[in-house]
Amino acid sequence: MTDTISRADGLAGSADEPLARRSTVLHDLATIATRACRSVFREPEFIIPALIVPLFFFVVNIGALQDVAEQGVAAAGGELDFKAFQLPVAIIFAVTGISRASSLVLDIQGGYFDRLLLTPIRRPTLLLGLMAADLMAVLMLATPVTILGLILGVNFETGILGILAFLIYGGLWGIAFAGFPYAIALKTGNPAAVNSSFILFFPFAFLTTSFLPKEALTGWLSTIATYNPVTYVLEGLRSLIVDGWAWGELAKGLLCIGAVATVSFGLASLAMRGRVTQN
Repeated sequence: MTDTISRADGLAGSADEPLARRSTVLHDLATIATRACRSVFREPEFIIPALIVPLFFFVVNIGALQDVAEQGVAAAGGELDFKAFQLPVAIIFAVTGISRASSLVLDIQGGYFDRLLLTPIRRPTLLLGLMAADLMAVLMLATPVTILGLILGVNFETGILGILAFLIYGGLWGIAFAGFPYAIALKTGNPAAVNSSFILFFPFAFLTTSFLPKEALTGWLSTIATYNPVTYVLEGLRSLIVDGWAWGELAKGLLCIGAVATVSFGLASLAMRGRVTQN
């Protein structure tokens, strides 16, 4: 009888103990990020076209516009190194719109994302893990573009540290913009809608100082460029090449990156909350 009671007490005691310990935030983040990073290397069709476009525009713009732009600025009493002026534009084209949002849509359609929501994994890590892979991808894209600029004769006044800051600076902009396609993916679960999210970038890209310095812009284009955050991101990137460590220009660009990130991440968080509520 005593043995029976002892065994029962032992079973009761074990039932009160937790069956499993919840994982840490870092473990959740690493789990999602590792899977997302592996998928980047398994999809060369994701990286190769995204690399060809900025390299193509960089080379074509230099070949077609360098003499005209430099002569025009010289006639106005200024000086312009068009290769150094265009390299940040190529970086912006390389890193903007790069995200795992299309992969997220496939997970939503296949039911994998819904199964993740049934687990105790922390919801913010579902996006942060994907963005860790995005940061890796944008750095992979920005590096060859920067190397091409160096080969063509672009000289960084800030040296090697400036080149590293240049890559990270561009990568931060790419991550800040990535919230928009994630918001669309979570809201719609539609791959066509995610693919069309790049259209959002066109006003950012072309209504700014992509081809001429701000001083050369006139009328409504000059007004829009003044309020376009990409203008200040480009100026921050260009300062690392031409001006050295111009902390004021770098700070303005970082503030604009932070503002865009606040909006895009806010929309993505709201879309995530709506997706969780549906399940």
